[in-house]
Amino acid sequence: MPWNSSTGQRRFPLHLHISVMFTVLLLFTSVVLSIFNYWQTSQIILSSSEKLFGAIAQDVEVDLHRTYQPIRRLLSLLAAYDPNHAYALGQRLALLKPFAQALENDPNLASLYLGYSNGDFFMVRPLRTGTAQHYVQAPANASYQVWSIEHIAGTPLPRSQSLFFDAALHLISQQENLNERFDPRDWGWFEQARAGSDQITSEPYVFLNRHVVGTTLARRSGTDSVIAADLTLDALSATLAKHKITASTEVVVFDSNGNAVAYPDSSKLVIESGTAHLVNAKDLSPALKGLFDQGVESTSRLTLGNRDWIVAHSHLKEGGPSGLQLAMLVPEDELLADAIRLRWQGALVALSTLLLCLPLGWLMSRIMVKPLRTLVREADGIRSFDFTSPAGHRSLVLEVDQLSLSMARMKATLASFLRITASLSAETHFDTLLQRLLCETVAINQAQAGLIYLVNSESRCLEPVGLVMLGAQHAPQDYGLGAHDLHTDQQPGWLQHLVVNRSSVVVALSFEHAGDLQGLMQAIDAPRIHLLGIRLSNQHGETIGALNLIHADTGTPSDLENISPERVAFTEAVSGAAAVCIESQRLQSRQKLLLDSFIQLIAGAIDAKSPYTGGHCQRVPVLTLMLARAAAASQQPAFLDFHPTEDEWETLNIAAWLHDCGKVTTPEYVVDKATKLETLYDRIHEIRTRFEVLKRDAWVTYWQGRTMGSHEPQLAAARDLELTELDNDFSFVARCNLGGEAMDDADLRRLRQIGARSWMRTLDDRLGVSWEENRRQARQPVTALPARETLLVDRAEHLFQRAEAEEIPADNPWGFKLDVPPYKFNRGELYNLSIRRGTLTAEERYIINHHMVQTILMLSRLPFPAHLKGVAEIAGGHHEKMNGTGYPKRLKRDEMSIAARMMAIADIFEALTAVDRPYKKGKRLSEALSIMAQMCIDEHIDPPLFELFIQADIYQHYATRYLQPQQIDAVDKHSVLEKAGMGRSR
Repeated sequence: MPWNSSTGQRRFPLHLHISVMFTVLLLFTSVVLSIFNYWQTSQIILSSSEKLFGAIAQDVEVDLHRTYQPIRRLLSLLAAYDPNHAYALGQRLALLKPFAQALENDPNLASLYLGYSNGDFFMVRPLRTGTAQHYVQAPANASYQVWSIEHIAGTPLPRSQSLFFDAALHLISQQENLNERFDPRDWGWFEQARAGSDQITSEPYVFLNRHVVGTTLARRSGTDSVIAADLTLDALSATLAKHKITASTEVVVFDSNGNAVAYPDSSKLVIESGTAHLVNAKDLSPALKGLFDQGVESTSRLTLGNRDWIVAHSHLKEGGPSGLQLAMLVPEDELLADAIRLRWQGALVALSTLLLCLPLGWLMSRIMVKPLRTLVREADGIRSFDFTSPAGHRSLVLEVDQLSLSMARMKATLASFLRITASLSAETHFDTLLQRLLCETVAINQAQAGLIYLVNSESRCLEPVGLVMLGAQHAPQDYGLGAHDLHTDQQPGWLQHLVVNRSSVVVALSFEHAGDLQGLMQAIDAPRIHLLGIRLSNQHGETIGALNLIHADTGTPSDLENISPERVAFTEAVSGAAAVCIESQRLQSRQKLLLDSFIQLIAGAIDAKSPYTGGHCQRVPVLTLMLARAAAASQQPAFLDFHPTEDEWETLNIAAWLHDCGKVTTPEYVVDKATKLETLYDRIHEIRTRFEVLKRDAWVTYWQGRTMGSHEPQLAAARDLELTELDNDFSFVARCNLGGEAMDDADLRRLRQIGARSWMRTLDDRLGVSWEENRRQARQPVTALPARETLLVDRAEHLFQRAEAEEIPADNPWGFKLDVPPYKFNRGELYNLSIRRGTLTAEERYIINHHMVQTILMLSRLPFPAHLKGVAEIAGGHHEKMNGTGYPKRLKRDEMSIAARMMAIADIFEALTAVDRPYKKGKRLSEALSIMAQMCIDEHIDPPLFELFIQADIYQHYATRYLQPQQIDAVDKHSVLEKAGMGRSR
């Protein structure tokens, strides 16, 4: 074999590999340490952030306390003043100075006021900005507004006025507030404070005069008045602005309703839409919206988009009846920015360390290389398939690669062996397997020709079955190659050596001693050849054939290389694997033939079971495969994807042969039922006997009348009339029994009238019957003899109960959807004769349909190989309809495979044209196709397949082989397709 020692791939010394490994190890360690340091730093920062969050919450709590507490103390002091002694504005103005002083001392205080139980109101409000002055229409130098509401006796409306004072509390202006409707008693803070002795705090809200966020504190003063203060929360927003940890930090204070009370950007707190009101906290930013949508108290981390946020939440005691809440969101990437920076710094330090350590690793690796050179000498033994010596592997290391070069010879040999055996094992066609074996072995051995012999199992002769010569396939017989009898002594020497010694042979042959190989030698123009003969044997050691490789004897050193021990060993190994493949293919082929024979045997048995359906199971496969081949060759859009593989063809063929295998469980008399009263025999004979009894009764009545002296002509007339009616009635009943015509309501009424006639039974009908029938008769009491019975009767004994094991549950694993009649059989005479169309009752129709259930059950239990798993679905679907009304699963078109739809058409056409049915005549071609066209309209069969059935003349090809000449009439394709709703033919 030629060996290629150059692969084109660059090799490197081992010391370089060790250096790289050392570098990778050090780099890995550095990365692990960097990741660990980053994780630890992140944990420290996150832990510190939790403490920082707590400090911020405490700071906000303190800020709220500092804002509220002075006002609480102020209200407590002012509440000591009894305002009930100040009945008029002049007296109440005495409070201006202390109120003004308090307002000046606390910039968060928006106003101080008194509310009285009679509706009076007194307020002092600072005018700190021009906006505030403009809002109350105050003079430019006004510093305070006094708003007074007095209820004066004898006046219908209270007096409301505004007094404006400068910084020195000198009155500079006064104005009346006409149409004032304000009444402190209408406000919740008034009633709450008046009702108790404690101070109350309202929920934060928007002050109308300033459009800022604030709250009201109030308490009772005296007995019937309330003193209150309006407090702004602007300072709280400023406090939050100071505590933004990062640029994108979100921090908000909100009340129990989710309304924002404080926010770093306080301009967003008030919404001007009609009336000013507080903004909902989740509307301030997308981050806050995500937090509130998920639940403020339910999470400590939040992911929005591709960004992670740290969440902190705290309850604040101040700020209203329920207190306030603080929420803070900090982007994790901004919070951990320092940790990320430290991570990259650590990576830089690790890289610097790595560069310093590389020379040390380089020196150590060079020292480790030397011992590996001794391994090269141990590899040459592998060339002759000697695996006893230790072997290594090829490597990128330069020194170890020398060992790999020696092993490459073994690898090439094994690769060729595995490639050949794999290709042989994958081949499923026997003839192709032989040709591939020859081509591969001839190419590997560089032989001029290859010849394979196989033992004929019947004649026990070694027959040539394949020849490859000069790269092309040939027929062995064309070169005079014949069979060799293994039981005679007239065998060539090389063959005797193979058979007797049971080993391979290498022999040089001249033209004179070549025997039937002379024609082959002439074809390759070789006067002498070297023949390498390999015995092919099965697992039992029996000779199953021989593989011969022919090398032309050129007289050069290469001749010895072609037949070297290494080459012979390789060829023997390949031949051994080939022998196994050949034997397996032969066995598989025989098993497949056996399976096909069993299948056809079963189908033949089903056809033979009934003399009226003979050939059905054999004709349907023919018709199905004809339609399948036409679909595979069709260019119509519906069949462009239909290209069955060999396995799928096998599946379709088996399914077609076994499509009615369930009929082995169907009673013959049901399948062959030609009349309505037929069971194992036709019960019309019982009915006729009863009519005969009635006719005898008519004669008996006649003769009894004669003996009694009655008028003979009248008796004869009555007798003849009775006999005529009985004859007519029996003719009608007999005609009904045939089931050839549909019965209308009038026919059913007449049948019931005839059945109501009575006759006299004098014998016990329970004598001489089977125990099973006797048990059914026991369902009703015994009738005393003589018993008068009706001519046609439906008795309880006619009803056969269905065994529980025969019930089909709705949730059955096969998906069967059949309407199961309550009884297995109903043999009532009137019931059977009343069948409107055909001869089968609902119970018998179910039995007929049940053969599909049995077909699927039988085929599902068979251990088909994987490629035949579709047999049950195809075989069990030929009674389904495209609209989902078929049986046994009520599948629709899209739920059926195209193969199942093909078989449905084949089954229907064969049944319509069959001439061996007792209950109908075979249809002519035009009649059958017309019926099937209507089935297309009714969505019983697949329209595209029916169109292909017509266009490809499948019906005509089938009719030529299987129909009687009188059935083959002219068919107008265009008319048939139009009737099927397909427009013009294509």
